[in-house]
Amino acid sequence: MVDLIHACPGRARFRVPLLADRSLDPHYVRGYIEAVPGVSRARLNVKARSVVVEHARTEGVRERVAEALRGLAENRPPRRARPARSGPEPGDALPLVAGVGLLLTLPLLPRPLKAALTWAHIAGTLKAGAGKLLERGITVEVLDATAVGLTALRGDYLATNITQTLLSLASYVEGTTRRASDDLLAHLMRPDLAEVWVEDADGSRRRVPAESVDVGARVVVSAGETIPVDGTVADGLATVNQAAVTGESLPQPKEPGSAVISGSVVEEGRLTILAERIGAATTMARIATFLREALEDDRGMLSKAAELADRRVAITLVAGLAVLALTRDPRRLESLFLVDFSCAVKLGTSVAIKAAMGNAAHAGVLIKGGAALEGLAQADTVVFDKTGTLTHNALDVASITCLGPLCLSEDALLALVASVAEHSTHPVAGAVVGLAESRQLAHIDHEAVDFVIGHGLSTLVNGRPVRIGSRHFLEEHEAVDFAPYEDVLADLTADGSSLLYIGTGGQPHGVIALRDRMRADAPEIVTALRDAGVERLVLITGDPGRSGRDLGARLGLDTVHDGIAPEDKARIVAELQAEGRRVAFVGDGVNDAPALMAADVGIAMPRGADIARATADVVLTEDDLAGVARTRRLATRTLSRIDRNFRASAVINTVVLVGAALGRLPPAWTALLHNGTTIGVLLSAHLGGRADARVAAPVALPAPEAERTSDTDPE
Repeated sequence: MVDLIHACPGRARFRVPLLADRSLDPHYVRGYIEAVPGVSRARLNVKARSVVVEHARTEGVRERVAEALRGLAENRPPRRARPARSGPEPGDALPLVAGVGLLLTLPLLPRPLKAALTWAHIAGTLKAGAGKLLERGITVEVLDATAVGLTALRGDYLATNITQTLLSLASYVEGTTRRASDDLLAHLMRPDLAEVWVEDADGSRRRVPAESVDVGARVVVSAGETIPVDGTVADGLATVNQAAVTGESLPQPKEPGSAVISGSVVEEGRLTILAERIGAATTMARIATFLREALEDDRGMLSKAAELADRRVAITLVAGLAVLALTRDPRRLESLFLVDFSCAVKLGTSVAIKAAMGNAAHAGVLIKGGAALEGLAQADTVVFDKTGTLTHNALDVASITCLGPLCLSEDALLALVASVAEHSTHPVAGAVVGLAESRQLAHIDHEAVDFVIGHGLSTLVNGRPVRIGSRHFLEEHEAVDFAPYEDVLADLTADGSSLLYIGTGGQPHGVIALRDRMRADAPEIVTALRDAGVERLVLITGDPGRSGRDLGARLGLDTVHDGIAPEDKARIVAELQAEGRRVAFVGDGVNDAPALMAADVGIAMPRGADIARATADVVLTEDDLAGVARTRRLATRTLSRIDRNFRASAVINTVVLVGAALGRLPPAWTALLHNGTTIGVLLSAHLGGRADARVAAPVALPAPEAERTSDTDPE
């Protein structure tokens, strides 16, 4: 049951009992609500089981929000693997406001009421300390609880409340600095609430919300629309662009029996798809979950920082007990216990990592946690797999080969194919037509062009049938036999080129070889990596010819390994590591996964295969290889800032510790100086992260592929 608790123009608060489920992913819930038309922002208060929604002042928005919240439990919301943390929500200002209010009114209150309110004020800290003591032993939370508890037992309620308010302030600053990361998570987890066409058993079609599609439903997707489910084609022919999901540079033909995946786009034709995986189980939903888990991953550097920080707790504990034994002064013990050395280390490291990951994500680079950030900063060698990295997914014509007596010259064959292909939007057609235009070849007249979806083109030229497309199309559908030219075809494909086949009058006419185009900015990328501190650049390619060596020479790379089998890529990475090098590997294919895992940091291209992105430590979400150099500089600056903040906080806290041990600093001043240092480190991490956003050259996050929506039946 969802209730509207309070409403004013542009704002409404709803009570949502479903939020009592602590396994529910709050980022998905927030993204789900913000996907409702008219909603600009949503804020969850899990403890109060409520949602505050900021919305446009138009009619019907609140009703749509209430309806969405009521249907949330039925829409298979994803669950998080780890239980929710206890304690205040990130950035919760209520404890801080309560502490300030209590400090202002404390002098006016009778002593019994002071005592009651003070113990209520510190109850959360005492509870957290007791829990950590039972769970992990002596930690910073235990020291904080001990310090405020001893001060309260001694009856110094002013010092107790000052200390507790400063602790709340540090917690509030930490929470607010995490909000940018949470905003990004909510964006990534935002579901698509568009409508899709579903075909019923009687053949009729109706539009339904995408999230309500069930397994077994027949989903109809037309040209220009994004496929919303994983499934199998039941009817229809189409070409499907899967580049955003699988990394394949060419659109793939689909026919009955073909598998299709969510997130790919129908370019030509129409498909009826039998849904097999829906909602959170689809490929694109799993990728979104992968992105969420990457941004939530605090392991690596943060775990090292936490271990280092917890060791510092022992310093505080031993120093406190020694001072108590020598001076018998509990005030000095209270003061010492408020200096734990670890707050600035743990919180500052966490905030700096989150800021760096958020900045990198907005710049088109996803870093999977602190360990990946550290690995990227320390890498001195970058190894590229050639295809899809230093070469672009756009195509260039590599060669034109005449076959049989019908083909008089390369230009004649190119002019014929370009004259027919100019009617197609296929990437292969674009490359051929572009080359013909650059050579200023004359147009060849032909009859109307028939598009055989997923296969090729068909027309008549001077009364003779001309067929252009895949070998499968020409041999299986048009009976044009290319078998006599196997040796020629094998030579043309030896360097990884794709072939476009041409047949005329039932006979082979020729083939056009196409290969990926070298990135125009590849030289600048190499220079940027060297400027960022990378000492050695290596290229690995499976091409047995000169293409890899030529590319390496043009770019000034240090080493080129050509003719390398996929299984040997990881071996080359291991050999570099055996030389003492820290290796970053950049790849995009399924066969790159072992090398991505073997490297100190694996970097996957945005159009890479699922397994490449899953095994990589860093994923480019924009087709911009220069992001690697920018993010390396970002990682280096982040690690330097963490190190500077740690040294500064260690010096300041040591001075405070000595002052407390000598009895020069009472508990309130100790808390002020210590927590002030922590807040300063947090602000340094946060503001430094904002400055680093310029280093990362942020760009807008790619929006989900827009679907064409229509209220008319696709028929």
